Amino acid sequence: MKTLLIVDASPNSATSNTRKLTAAYADAWLASNPGSRIIRRDVSGNAISQLSQDTIGAFYTPEDQRSEAQQQAVALSDELVNELFAADEVVLGSPMHNFSVTVGMKSWVDQICRVGRTFNYTEQGPKGELAGRKAVIVASSGGDYADGTPMAHLNHNDTYLKTVLGFVGITDVSLVSAGGVAMDAGVVDQAQEKLLALV
Repeated sequence: MKTLLIVDASPNSATSNTRKLTAAYADAWLASNPGSRIIRRDVSGNAISQLSQDTIGAFYTPEDQRSEAQQQAVALSDELVNELFAADEVVLGSPMHNFSVTVGMKSWVDQICRVGRTFNYTEQGPKGELAGRKAVIVASSGGDYADGTPMAHLNHNDTYLKTVLGFVGITDVSLVSAGGVAMDAGVVDQAQEKLLALV
């Protein structure tokens, strides 16, 4: 049985383009992988807490030495990390907000980038521990920030997520972007066609 993890970051639950696209991908993936499971993680709004001093302290305390309060502080991060390790494939629905990821997506990243869990320091430098998985970044933006466009240098959504995924060991990454929705709503349908071709 295969497992797909979908992380949705758009705070717009009703008419989000990225949520529409990740839902379409999930349906097609499940049809191609009958009997498999999908983990859905909504990181919008306040669903994922920002790192606190207590959480960071718990990260760097050996598990068998953590106090009850530290165990509680790290519980969400452990849950999110376990979801990643359980997944064969990860889909990140990430709309661009002010040239970068949403606050929810950033909080998710901060919770899953864990030394000793998702990466380790070695003599050759940091080594990600999630190799062998496939990831798809599903992005959207009002303007067109794709490679080769005049505003490409302002796109810190796609580049950031590719960097994070690579850091934790996921290097098989595809990007499907609905860029320029404010000018042409048809780009969402075009993105969906490209996205479903990846299933």
